[in-house]
Amino acid sequence: MSIFDILGGEFIEIIEWVDDSRDTMVWRYDTVGRAIKYGAKLTVREGQAAVFVHEGQLADVFGPGLYLLETNNLPVMTRLQHWDHGFRSPFKSEVYFVNKTRFNDLKWGTRNPIIARDPEYGPIRLRAFGTYSMRVSDPARFMSEIVGTDGDFTRDEIAFQIRNVIVQEFSRAIASANIPVLDMAANTDQLGALVARAIAPVIEAYGLILPEFYIENISLPAEVEAMLDKRTSMGIIGDLDRFGQYAASEAMLAAARNEGGAGAGFGAAMGAAMGMG
Repeated sequence: MSIFDILGGEFIEIIEWVDDSRDTMVWRYDTVGRAIKYGAKLTVREGQAAVFVHEGQLADVFGPGLYLLETNNLPVMTRLQHWDHGFRSPFKSEVYFVNKTRFNDLKWGTRNPIIARDPEYGPIRLRAFGTYSMRVSDPARFMSEIVGTDGDFTRDEIAFQIRNVIVQEFSRAIASANIPVLDMAANTDQLGALVARAIAPVIEAYGLILPEFYIENISLPAEVEAMLDKRTSMGIIGDLDRFGQYAASEAMLAAARNEGGAGAGFGAAMGAAMGMG
């Protein structure tokens, strides 16, 4: 009788993860002091992946389904362990469940203003913020590049890194788009698409994708906005001045028609009105 027969109660026969949180991306199944029984049942639910790590090496990855952990279902681990003729003894491995569902309504924003060159105003400081969604596309890569041995990895642990990538690529997109500051608000969709395309390869290297990315607001420093408001007001005043001249001339033409003709007095008044320009 082997030690495994004596300690039969320490065998793991069912491996599964019922996620009751909204922010957990990776959860490690507890195998401390226990061995996984040959033929144990592995349940991987929709929106999950199970990653086996054996002696520090990433081994097999399972998608949704019900599996019996036998030689034919563990090809990588079989190769690592040289189980050429099969095995029936319990084995030690770490099992990580990866949440592959979409994490929505995540926030990003510029912590400090970024410098952009406007064709009219020259160098100018901008702030921006928005939202995005995130999903694990490659569990093995995500585990090896980001998670490592973290047994309870949440979305907040990667959010800061993604924010930095977004801000960096947003700065580059602003620099290359050559869109005037005053037109940026009307072109957030175009800028968002540029940033999303630039981000994709970097995020993909982490084993992630961003299914949605939005720029919700691009703002200027308060003092610059005040200056633009003043300039707009001056423009409106100029337009009102020209409109006043037009209205005065229209009124005098209407008066002339009512009197049946234009006299010398009207001509002088018309000349004076035109002289206002």
